[in-house]
Amino acid sequence: MAGANDKTRFLREGLFAKYVVSLVGLVVFVLAVNGAMETWISYRATKTQLIDGLEDKAQGAARRMEQSVSELERQISWVTTASRDTLEKRRADYAQLLQQVSVVNQLFQLNGEGREVLRVSRQSASTGGNADLSRDMRFTDTVARGVSYSPAYFVDERPVMSISVAHSGFNAGVTVAEIDLGFLSDFLSDAQVGKAAFAYVVDTRGRVLAASSKGPDIGKDLSKLPQVAAAIAPGRGPDTSGTDFNGHAVLSAASTVPKLGWSVLFEQPTTQALMPIRDQLVRIALLIGMGLMVAILAGTLLARRMIIPITALRDGAHRLGEGDFSHRIDVHTSDELEDLAGQFNRMAGQLQETYSNLEAKVEERTRDLAQSINELKVLEEVGRALASSLDLNAVLPTIAARAIEITHADAVLIYGYDAETRRFDLVEAEGIDQSAEGAHVSIREGENILSDAATSGEPIAIADLDDAPGQPLRDAAIEAGFHSVLVVPLLDQQGTLGALVVLRRAGGEFGASLIGLMRTFANQAVLAMRNARLFTEVDHKSHALEAANETVRAQADKLRQQTEQLKDWNKSLEQRVETQLGEIERIRKLERFLAPQVAQLIASSDSPEGLLTSQRREVTVVFCDLRGFTAFTEATEPEEAMNVLREYHAALGTLIFKYEGTLDKYAGDGVMILFNAPIQFEDHTKRAVKMAVEMRDTIGPLTERWRNRGHSLGFGIGIALGYATLGQVGFEQRLEYAAIGSVTNLASRLCGEAKANQIVVSRRVYGMVEPFVEARALDDLQLKGFNHPVLAMEILSWREEVENVVDAAAARRRG
Repeated sequence: MAGANDKTRFLREGLFAKYVVSLVGLVVFVLAVNGAMETWISYRATKTQLIDGLEDKAQGAARRMEQSVSELERQISWVTTASRDTLEKRRADYAQLLQQVSVVNQLFQLNGEGREVLRVSRQSASTGGNADLSRDMRFTDTVARGVSYSPAYFVDERPVMSISVAHSGFNAGVTVAEIDLGFLSDFLSDAQVGKAAFAYVVDTRGRVLAASSKGPDIGKDLSKLPQVAAAIAPGRGPDTSGTDFNGHAVLSAASTVPKLGWSVLFEQPTTQALMPIRDQLVRIALLIGMGLMVAILAGTLLARRMIIPITALRDGAHRLGEGDFSHRIDVHTSDELEDLAGQFNRMAGQLQETYSNLEAKVEERTRDLAQSINELKVLEEVGRALASSLDLNAVLPTIAARAIEITHADAVLIYGYDAETRRFDLVEAEGIDQSAEGAHVSIREGENILSDAATSGEPIAIADLDDAPGQPLRDAAIEAGFHSVLVVPLLDQQGTLGALVVLRRAGGEFGASLIGLMRTFANQAVLAMRNARLFTEVDHKSHALEAANETVRAQADKLRQQTEQLKDWNKSLEQRVETQLGEIERIRKLERFLAPQVAQLIASSDSPEGLLTSQRREVTVVFCDLRGFTAFTEATEPEEAMNVLREYHAALGTLIFKYEGTLDKYAGDGVMILFNAPIQFEDHTKRAVKMAVEMRDTIGPLTERWRNRGHSLGFGIGIALGYATLGQVGFEQRLEYAAIGSVTNLASRLCGEAKANQIVVSRRVYGMVEPFVEARALDDLQLKGFNHPVLAMEILSWREEVENVVDAAAARRRG
């Protein structure tokens, strides 16, 4: 039953399945790639052939249409010769042309001034209409070029165009023929277009002028179709694919009728055009299916031939693993599998021979031990004890205890050799404290007795440790009271396993018989240690798997904890974002009346409310407005007034923020700016006056522009310096920062006294900036609200060179 299950699993998951799947996959891949490439090449060739055919048909139809129109032009020009010098002759010629050319609906003659003098149709003829067509493009273009073609238009849903030909002679007039374009459909018959395709003609605006029987309705606007849009677009190449008037995908080719700007389009539905490609795909699918079946059959036959020798190899390896070294594997395939079976058979013979030799040696050793002293009996007991246990933690104490018993020594140390770190590590101790620290716990491979014994492969004995300086064991052994040592290396075919160290408190040589016994004991201990280590490795791997499982569970728990922490961090981040949004909103509110840098300073302050609380302080107030603004608003449309205010406020706002002033309020054209509130500056008056000068220089060009637009406006500024009460006014939902005091009234009155482009300041302001400005005195001003005349000055200009000298002197004083 087990063999059947193994065979089933081998068929489903082993080499059998791999060979079958690989062969099938390779065949399917090759067929699929070949089919895809062949299909792509066929698709490109078929599409190119179809488009070339459609393009040839479109070009042929366009040439025939152009030739037909040229023939109509030639026939119409026949009636424009100078020999027809009377209206009767012209009427007779027009009637004859209508009889000969059925597509001409009517003809009319325009004299040299563009007025209608004769009109002849199939139903009637009239003279002296005198309609003025001198501005009509049919007249103007014909006079300029001799012949003109009007854009197509529709009369009773039929497409019509006009051909105009100038009469021979100076200022002789123009003959205009109205052409019925229904004849264009004759060039798009089913015989010329084909059974699967359809064709149509569009004008420069994308309207259908003629179509085949399967084409769109005449007069329909197809300018939204991609291929039509490409055809009528100037300088753009035609699209070879698009959608028809029903929304279906088509292959398309277009050609232009040069004289008229029309586009002839031949189209064929993509589904019909690519029918051969679909047939080819079906053939490829059938070919892939047949290849798949052949590959499965071939892969199954080849894989089954491998089952018998592989099964024989597996059964033979299993019997060898159970100890049946006499079994031989019989495989005759004349390939690598037969060579592998031969190697198994040779290995079995060697194992059988080795096992037979080992049994003989054990028997011989048993006979020798039976005749030995009591110490050899103990050694035999040790061998049985070591053979009965595979646990390394149980084997090592046993080895140490039996070594003390055999040698009558005082202590035994067992070192294990770590090939990766190249160190001898103490793994077991008997007769000495294993937990004691010292250089003997871990000994690096090198110049020491352990390495020497491992290198030579022979035991090394030191009769007196006092005579062996430089050994890592020496200090620890002497400190513990030991004076002689015997080191026996633990070696096997794979290399060094460690060392067995025997310590005695008494000094003296170790006997040859004792060294021989320890060597024999060490050889058996090596075998036991190797088996125990193999068992330990298996056990450690099992524990490692369990530890890995615990680690995975711990990581899962940690991941859950981190998920919860991430949720908490998200909540914290949302709170911080909400706080930052509130801070941004507060800065935005402050920026309504403060410069951006001032708003940022207040927002970043630990107590911004303290900066905006009511307080009394010396401030410089700047008040400015436009001269003649009231009359301007009464005589001007509100929209124009708003445009002027926007330009005016934009120019002032840039300078207010530049000099870090506080915008108190807008009142139409009036603007009040505070300096030294709420942020204090030592040079607030200087900032205010310098800003006013730059405002005047900036608004001056604006007033010139306004004057060019018919607006007579001037700009005046008043500046005052004094104490005011500062703080917030308004209610909870609407607060503003304002200044209250006579200084604001004084600035407003001074502004009212200022003429266009004039800056009027109080004498106190002038005293603060006198070194920096050019000014002139004004007559004492009688201002409303002030009992005494006010001394005022007009600021003419700012002296930059003086400011630079003063700033340099101040810098030297600070230095």
